Order: sequence, then C-alpha cells, then structure tokens
Amino acid sequence: MSTSTVTPPAAPADRPADDKTPARGTRRRGEVSPLAKLTSHGVLTVAALIALFPVAWLVFLSLGPDPDDYLRPGGIWGKMTLDNYTHVLQDTNFFDWLKSSLIVSLGTTVIGVFVAATTGYAVSRMRFPGYKKFMWVLLLTQMFPVAVLMVPMYQILSDLQLIDTYFGLILVYCSTAVPYCAWLMKGYFDTIPFEIDEAGRVDGLTPIGTFLRLILPLARPGLAVAAFYSFITAFGEVAFATTFMLDDEKYTLAVGLQSFVSEHDAQRNLMAATAVLIAIPVSAFFYLVQKNLVTGLTAGGTKG
Repeated sequence: MSTSTVTPPAAPADRPADDKTPARGTRRRGEVSPLAKLTSHGVLTVAALIALFPVAWLVFLSLGPDPDDYLRPGGIWGKMTLDNYTHVLQDTNFFDWLKSSLIVSLGTTVIGVFVAATTGYAVSRMRFPGYKKFMWVLLLTQMFPVAVLMVPMYQILSDLQLIDTYFGLILVYCSTAVPYCAWLMKGYFDTIPFEIDEAGRVDGLTPIGTFLRLILPLARPGLAVAAFYSFITAFGEVAFATTFMLDDEKYTLAVGLQSFVSEHDAQRNLMAATAVLIAIPVSAFFYLVQKNLVTGLTAGGTKG
C-alpha cells in the first residue's frame, strides 16, 4: 500500500509565505476609505461653518455705525468702525453690569455645585428612607414655568428682605441649577467604585473626609460640567434678574442689554457690540473647564 504526499503550492517569489498582508484592494478592519474620509470631513466642515455663521454675523453687524445697518448689511463694508464698542465701554454701565453678572454667576456656581455635589453623593452612597423619591421631587421642580414661580419667589425674597440683593438672586438661580446638577453628580458618583469609600473608612477618614479628600478629586469632570451649567444658567438669565433687581447698577449683562431697546427705537448696532462683549467671559469660562466637559458628560450618563 503506497502513500502519497501532497506538496503545498509555493508562495510567490515576491511575497513570503508567512506574509499576512491583505491582498491589494482589500482594507484592514477599522480602516476607512479615502472617499469616506473626504465625506466625513466635508460634512464636519459644513456643520462648523453653520455653527460659526451666527457668531460671525453678529460680529459683522457690531461693526456698523448706524442702528439700521442690519437692514442693509452690504453697506457695512465701507464704513466699519469700532465706535460701538467704545460707546458701550465708556458711555454705559457695562462694567457695573459685568461685575453684577460675575458676582451672581460665580456665587451660583460655587454654592450650587457644592449643594448638588453633596446631594448627589448622599443619594448615591446612602440608603435613607425615600432617597429615590427625593431625586424625583428634585426633578419635579423643573416642570414649573418661570411665570408660575415668579410671584411666590418674590414674596419669599421680600419677607427675607433680599429683594435687590445679589444673594437673593443667587438663591433663586440655585433653585434652578441644583436639581439638574444633583442628578448629574449622582450619576457620576455611581461610576466611582464604592471600594474607595471603604478604603477611606479603613484609613480612619470620616464620611465627610472621604467625600472631600477621595471622591471629589475623582469627580472633577462631573464637577466641571455642573459648574459650567450653573454659570451659564445664571449668566444668561433675564426674567428673574429683571424682576428682583431694581437698581440699574445691579443689573446683570442680560438685563442691561435690554436698555438699548425702547418703545420707539432699537439701537441694534450697540446691542450687537454688547452681545459680543458678553460672550467673552463665557468663552473664557468654557476654556477653563473644556478639558473635563466631555468626560463628565459621558461618564455622568452611564448610570442613573
């Protein structure tokens, strides 16, 4: 009985036998074709231009010297000027408005983030009676419109003698920012292993010490998102600031912007210049927290 040996075909001379390079015309897993790259870059470029166009248009209108230049924007090219910015900075209470906005916004950010962080940590780690219902009650407070809350809040602030005070407006804004930020921080604390708390207790830390020394440093991305939301909420709000702040020098920037609109006239060129100046503090604050924003938003949404 004879046996025969089958000899495998020899590899091509220009390609070693152990070469695992895919044949020409095929792509590795995860590799994107040039057409797909070109399409994605084109779509992203168009989306970026659409997002930047309103900002660029606002800056362009702010360079027009006449209030009605927005009706004839083509005429701005030949008479661009920075006089609108000079007038806003020198002849209005812009810096008083800026001071009020920063006091209220930063106060809301500090107090609101602290309250939201402690609330979120307590609900995430402690199992007290009604802890789940408590979070739903916080969410329920966001369902009431501003018009419904205006009168009772005014009455409360009046009884506490906090009308026309920065602290009163900060408390009002905290009532808006804290519920959402508490949900956000609770979701982020859920992603931090409970073993870290146990390790802190083994080392002799109190619950407050564990929270301040171990948990908060790990929750920096979530804190950045909560701080940014609180800052933006307070910086751009108009209704409460208009109602509760009576002194012109205590107006926030959002309220001061309305001073350029009267019953029979609207100085839209000055409004555009003021709006550009208002965007600068917000952009600076965003730049400070941008590194942690994406991480905090994604991690905070993984658990609820």
